[in-house]
Amino acid sequence: MRYPVAVTASIFSIALYFTLFWGFDGLRILTSSTYGLEDAWRSQTVYWIARWTGLGPHGLLHLAALFGVLKLAAATVCAIHIGDRLRCFKTGKPDADILELALLLVVILSIVSVAPAIWQHDAALIRACTLNLVLASLAAALGALERMEEETQAVDSREAAVAAEAAPLDAEAAQAKPVSAWFSPWR
Repeated sequence: MRYPVAVTASIFSIALYFTLFWGFDGLRILTSSTYGLEDAWRSQTVYWIARWTGLGPHGLLHLAALFGVLKLAAATVCAIHIGDRLRCFKTGKPDADILELALLLVVILSIVSVAPAIWQHDAALIRACTLNLVLASLAAALGALERMEEETQAVDSREAAVAAEAAPLDAEAAQAKPVSAWFSPWR
């Protein structure tokens, strides 16, 4: 990999972004008495889904609480990934599955949130949801690049170990068997 530090720093910063912004938003939703429904701009998705599915007032509150819990869960998983990256800073490799779980939650919530924004032609909400989708896809691509590089290094080290083990055997075999022509059908 040409820039392993840049890839690691980018993944770390994207995970930190989702930890901070989605964590505070999830906490804001869950600590509010109306589960964040008082903020009309941020809760447009919840209102739209409730209207589309025909939910009543209690269903609307449960849906808003679900959005808060899912945002907080995504932020928590990103925080766990950050902790895993810090733990593996000097040695070892972080678990990529943790990051993929967080990114999956981000993508699902962003897609669910962008649909009402598109339906209502709300450019600001579309931009916010699209930013989350772009950051999640960038982190997933960088994570795949990082994992591919780690697998390539592991394969190279295994091939070098096999070649080192086979080198003495090849020297013994070359001494024991005479070298023949490249094409000898009668031998």
